[in-house]
Amino acid sequence: MYYKEDSIIYHNGTYMHPENASGNLYSQALHYGNGVFEGIRAYKTKSGAKIFKAEAHYKRLQYGAEVMGIPFNYSINELVEITYTLLEKNNLQDAYIRPIISTGSDMSLSTAEEATLTIQCWEWGKFMGDKLLKVKTSSFQRPNPKSCFVEAKITGHYVNSILSTNEAKNAGYDEALLLDMNGHVAECSGANIFMEKDGKLYTPKRGHIMAGITRDTIIEISKEVGFPIEEKQFTLQELKQADSAFFTGTAAEVVGLQSLDTYVFPLSWEASLGYKLMKLYKQEVLCERSQKLSEAV
Repeated sequence: MYYKEDSIIYHNGTYMHPENASGNLYSQALHYGNGVFEGIRAYKTKSGAKIFKAEAHYKRLQYGAEVMGIPFNYSINELVEITYTLLEKNNLQDAYIRPIISTGSDMSLSTAEEATLTIQCWEWGKFMGDKLLKVKTSSFQRPNPKSCFVEAKITGHYVNSILSTNEAKNAGYDEALLLDMNGHVAECSGANIFMEKDGKLYTPKRGHIMAGITRDTIIEISKEVGFPIEEKQFTLQELKQADSAFFTGTAAEVVGLQSLDTYVFPLSWEASLGYKLMKLYKQEVLCERSQKLSEAV
């Protein structure tokens, strides 16, 4: 699924076929989850492949490496250039891009002094599909912000996401919604959440969530077109009184929710602000905003 006979990855300074890359059995990333990664998308536009907010993604990768003490030996511009070259070598324009920095051999609990950068890309549709999602409130919580850096995409953090996703799917749902340690709505296993109530949008504020780049884009678009929006903490009970809700993420893009546990969101998805934002987000990533956003809605 992720590579073909002619696929190329970037691995520690060299472009090669994935099967020619070697891993480290003593890596801290393997043993302790001490690695950082990103999820980025490129889109086929009228002027060719365009990586959406590449600099923002690579700055977040750099931030994750810094807080974990992992060596980061590339400039942001170098990483963007490498990624465009990688897309060209794979003959891809619509692509999902996965950079990952894995740590070297060190069985102590101090960060290893060596690190390896790998960047992969492949064709991948919307991670959560196009249909409205049935969501289950998870019994697992998002990590406490005092226990880790919640805004860094650290590989080990995603065990929490796997646990919550498995629980939801085993119960017959599409996705999981997690609360924070105080019982406020946080996010789903791999995306941020927005809710609509009485014509206004709400999304959990930063501090206890992964502050997604797609989330930021949706907030920017909402403000530009005049959709009322507020970043605030809210409870599960408040969410279950909302008119509509949707998830956002680089892999998921924008996807609507059908239900949460036994609560069915009453507003038609096509009549919701989330649906309009889904269309506007697509215009944004495809560089097709030829008219003012206020006219597009």
